[in-house]
Amino acid sequence: MALIVQKYGGSSVGTIDRIRNVAKRLIATQQAGNKVVAVISAMSGVTDKLIALAHEVMDTPPERELDMLVSTGEQQSIALLCMAIADAGFKALSFTGAQAGISTYGSHTRGRIESISPERIMRALDEGYIVVCAGFQGMTPDGEIHTLGRGGSDLSAIAMAAAVKADVCQIYTDVDGVYTCDPRVVKAARKIPELCYDEMLEMASSGSKVMQTRSVELAKKYGVVFEVRNSMNNNPGTIVKEEDKDNPAMESLVVRGISIERNQARVTVSCITSPVPYTALILSALAKAEINIDMIVANTAHDGMARQSFTMNMNELGAAQAALKSVLPQLGPDAKLDTEAGLAKLTVVGVGMRSNSGVAATMFRALADANIPTGMISTSEIRISTTVEIDDIERAARVVHDAFHLEQA
Repeated sequence: MALIVQKYGGSSVGTIDRIRNVAKRLIATQQAGNKVVAVISAMSGVTDKLIALAHEVMDTPPERELDMLVSTGEQQSIALLCMAIADAGFKALSFTGAQAGISTYGSHTRGRIESISPERIMRALDEGYIVVCAGFQGMTPDGEIHTLGRGGSDLSAIAMAAAVKADVCQIYTDVDGVYTCDPRVVKAARKIPELCYDEMLEMASSGSKVMQTRSVELAKKYGVVFEVRNSMNNNPGTIVKEEDKDNPAMESLVVRGISIERNQARVTVSCITSPVPYTALILSALAKAEINIDMIVANTAHDGMARQSFTMNMNELGAAQAALKSVLPQLGPDAKLDTEAGLAKLTVVGVGMRSNSGVAATMFRALADANIPTGMISTSEIRISTTVEIDDIERAARVVHDAFHLEQA
């Protein structure tokens, strides 16, 4: 008997028919001799509707009350799913994040999982129930409801799999797995049968919407093997696990996939008096405002003036400007702040890049030949990213995908 955790996203439970489909899958998994824990998102579109309602009431709703409101979306879907299972003649129990023993800390709307006490879940499994848990939420020791940020149900599922020592964690979504690029952008993109944690983490952090970044980090930390699958069919998906360092073919792998991320903005602080510890001042101000930044470039000109540029999601641009204006006087009498919107990020990812030269040359030659200008560049052992104009991002993805022949298995 295996213990299986299955996560279903909003599109998988977006209608009553789809909820019944998920119920059938959970029942079939249990009938095959397994114990089953399902982690469920809100029905597709529900969270956005709840947030829109909040903004109809006031422009800036208190984050505590937002958590109270949006957490009801998952409670709706888990209850409906348990009803569908009961209607089919089987036993199921729904649990909110708090009832499932998920303890959180941090800020409202951006909560982080502290621990999971799964005793109640394990008892229900031993009693023959299919357990259905609300994703995306938990509770602080003080009894405050926390939501975990966008994609938080992925995090809930991986954390639950670690806590109950599941044999496997299956992430069900509306695609067949992880592709070499978004197939809506690159028609020739193909499904990748297996990825290591580092590759999946880079793809998730670079714009791939299949998995939330924090969930992949947690899976790597606790060694949770997971599979990304389609909830509408029985096709095998993409398995994500630890890198096989003993595989001699690993060195032959170069680029595994390409991610694109739209809605990027660049912020530049210039005319900084260089002896000032400007990096510490700037990053501390952004961290205090809980703003996540991506690429960073800093340099000092011949006149001794320094400048620093960094990218972030467009949604955080206003908050970043407000945070940085408070520290501008400390950066020098002429320090100024400039912003640029309308950017996107293109990233190529692959463990084999560690031992293969020429990857960057191939990428930027393909972009140059297509007359696509590039901006900021960031690299790691397994990733190369660059900014391009948002109008060029899809064409950029296609030409780079072709340059690395990723359509070939």
